[in-house]
Amino acid sequence: MNEQLTHMTKQVTAGKLTRREFMGKAAALGVTAAVASTMFADAARAAGPKKGGDLKLGLQGGESTNSLDPATYASTVPYMNGRHFGDGLVEVAADGSIEPRLAESVEGSADAKVWTFKLREGVEFHNGKTLTSEDVLKTMERHSNEESKSGALGIMKGIESMKADGNNFQVTLTEPNADLPYLLADYHLVIQPDGGMDDPGAGIGTGPYQVEVNEPGVRHLFTKFANYWNDDGYFDTVENIVINDATARTAALQSGQVQIINRVEPKVADLLGRAPNLTVHSTPGRGHYVFIMHCDTAPFDNNELRLALKYAINREEMVDKILRGYGSVGNDMPINAAYPLFDDSLPQREFDLEKAAEHYKNSGHDGSPIILRTSDVAFPGAVDAAALFQQSAAQAGINLEIKREPGDGYWNEVWNVQPFCASYWSGRPVQDQMYATTYLSTSDWNDTRYKVPEFDALLFQARAELDPAKRKELYAQMGMMVRDEGGLICPMFNDGVEGISNLLEGWESNPGLELMNGQVSRQLWFS
Repeated sequence: MNEQLTHMTKQVTAGKLTRREFMGKAAALGVTAAVASTMFADAARAAGPKKGGDLKLGLQGGESTNSLDPATYASTVPYMNGRHFGDGLVEVAADGSIEPRLAESVEGSADAKVWTFKLREGVEFHNGKTLTSEDVLKTMERHSNEESKSGALGIMKGIESMKADGNNFQVTLTEPNADLPYLLADYHLVIQPDGGMDDPGAGIGTGPYQVEVNEPGVRHLFTKFANYWNDDGYFDTVENIVINDATARTAALQSGQVQIINRVEPKVADLLGRAPNLTVHSTPGRGHYVFIMHCDTAPFDNNELRLALKYAINREEMVDKILRGYGSVGNDMPINAAYPLFDDSLPQREFDLEKAAEHYKNSGHDGSPIILRTSDVAFPGAVDAAALFQQSAAQAGINLEIKREPGDGYWNEVWNVQPFCASYWSGRPVQDQMYATTYLSTSDWNDTRYKVPEFDALLFQARAELDPAKRKELYAQMGMMVRDEGGLICPMFNDGVEGISNLLEGWESNPGLELMNGQVSRQLWFS
């Protein structure tokens, strides 16, 4: 039998045996499906990536209001569009290290105040223009502009000056920051010709695929760019198909209409994973499902009320019933053990109806309904999570009214607009980036309106602190400020749960953003 299996794996490596044929022959030899699947995967990888084919992704997180302008990306589909057609200077690898992209090298000064990015030569944009350091400079200037409303605006704070110097792009900071390369790996910072100053939504980048069809809220089709500078990106075409309904998304994967889906609902994950032609991948990371309150808007401008709501949520119940174990309990701060400088000694907030009732009484709230807005697109199970929150809050005498919002337009008309809603964050590679993006007073994505000068000062102090132990102390202090004074209710950190066809090879777990940190169209291939 061993000789037969060896012969079969060689045939797979040579491309002479399909997965279906291999699995059938292995079963006839008495090999279990799990073992056979592993053997086939190993043999397919040994053959190396195979080029060609049409990859279709069924994605939640697309709306009719989406733009190809990287500054505007706030949900999964536009984020994945940018991953297909664009490149940044650097990328965060699965192991947490900095990986060069358009910058072939990164060098920081001894005091971490001056950073030099040496650009690759001969990189071409989809419109035929050759990449220059001026394109990089103007891209960064656009995202630093308050009027751009860029999702990366918060992380651009603290830059004293930037310049294009031949084939180098150089950044000088007001204070040292050892994490600057991680900040500039932000997915909004897609390098565009002339920085996107003329037409930011043109969808022109240096990535492996160029825009062919752009139908926001419906589909986005990309074709292989012939003059792409790198050797990844193996498909002929990649298509993002917007499927916001979870049931329809799952059905599309099962029927083979798409090969990948995001946000598999935990309640169906185990069942879906039993399908012979599919695999469900679950990756723990920094993502968290949240309810956010605007600290500057009544009644949430009262911290006693905010604390009442924080104590009135049953975190363990949420993890059990909503995540079905695909995640962990949150602590009303955006940081967990996935961050290298996380302080695990910080006290965990517990479900406490007595404290919830006490804080609610101290708030002086008149007892009128508190409106919580939610939607299926906020996160998988968000509507059910809101209902659980409503039930537990009622036990403390807090009247929550759930308003279910349509998915289309949720990220433009509800999130960061309405004072109390369900949302999610994918997390960021380092605490500096997470806090700068979401809690810095001047950030456009400060979705809790937490604007505290003392917090801002700590953020910049932490950037300038090169001693990891001291930096850890500062981050712990910032986390407790958000936990006890902010508008974030974070009941749970979620695993990334995604479904993928077994026709694809090359999957690598990545604790960054979803879908292998957006790299599925670059790193996977058809077996």
